[in-house]
Amino acid sequence: MTGNEFFSGEIRIEPIGIVRNEIGEPPLVAKEDGLHRNDAGGSAMETMRGSQVQQSEIVLAPHLAELLEGIDAYSHIVVLYWGHAVPPHGRRLTKTHPAGLEKYPKQGIFSTCSPARPNPVLMKVVRLLQRNGTHLTVEGLDAIDQSPVLDIKPYVADMYPQEDVRIPDWMAEIQKEFGRR
Repeated sequence: MTGNEFFSGEIRIEPIGIVRNEIGEPPLVAKEDGLHRNDAGGSAMETMRGSQVQQSEIVLAPHLAELLEGIDAYSHIVVLYWGHAVPPHGRRLTKTHPAGLEKYPKQGIFSTCSPARPNPVLMKVVRLLQRNGTHLTVEGLDAIDQSPVLDIKPYVADMYPQEDVRIPDWMAEIQKEFGRR
């Protein structure tokens, strides 16, 4: 079954901006057999841990300035961006070891936060530090430099489930490894 059975129209998404930061290489690289840690530019694990405090600039197209009105009233925003460094074979992966760590059993791509997915639309909740016109300075964005930004939304915690949320044990372990719990 292909996607054409579900939707026969065309979907067109155009970037609204771009990410600028010092992350030149993705910490995880999609290969034919799954995700692998990329230690070429330093430790992949350190890069992933460091993305929590990494500052990035999101630069939006000038004609979108009005869309940002009021955004600085929020402490956090949701950034949707395109995983432009995911190679074509990465978009065909069906299973991978979570976070590229072979100590965890392979899971279906939709059960992971893997950047390698059929449509590499990636999402991150980040701290909004400053707005200067169409430039947003954020903290915690794990996108690599030059990633196209697709959308920005305010983060409103009460709009997301707070109770009875469960995650698999392997995800809880990964969260501990990255110091997120």
